[in-house]
Amino acid sequence: MSRLKQLRQYVDEELERMENAGKRTGAIAHLYGVSLAATMIARKRGFDPELCSMAAMLHDLHAYKTGSYDDHAHKGADLAKKILEELKLTSEKETEQICSMIYHHDDKLVVDSPMDEVLKDADVIHHCMNDLSKAVKDKEKKRFAALCEEFGMMAQNDL
Repeated sequence: MSRLKQLRQYVDEELERMENAGKRTGAIAHLYGVSLAATMIARKRGFDPELCSMAAMLHDLHAYKTGSYDDHAHKGADLAKKILEELKLTSEKETEQICSMIYHHDDKLVVDSPMDEVLKDADVIHHCMNDLSKAVKDKEKKRFAALCEEFGMMAQNDL
């Protein structure tokens, strides 16, 4: 079984513990959606798609487990490190890369390392394209416009 499949199995088991079925469905859709977007962005930009997908699968797990988004990116990086060390799926360097991506993913107005940017952009793609009836958040507008240009897509307000 691949590392990504093993991690997804772990995440699925964690999400199954969520009592609210609607929130659980939303969590699954978001983590898998961001994971797919991260894979595509990583391939386009020349980064390891598996590591980027793994980061995406873990990026909001802390928030889903606790029900709180307070400092969820930083706390989520700590949780991801514990999970990756427990599962022994990644090297120390890979764990650091994944945790950095998660740690920085909520800072959408700041530019961090190129791999950190993959997760931020994947998160924005899912936020902006999962429910087309919702307006793009102010903090995500510039990033989403750049992604639309990078991928040759019309922005939502151009449709």
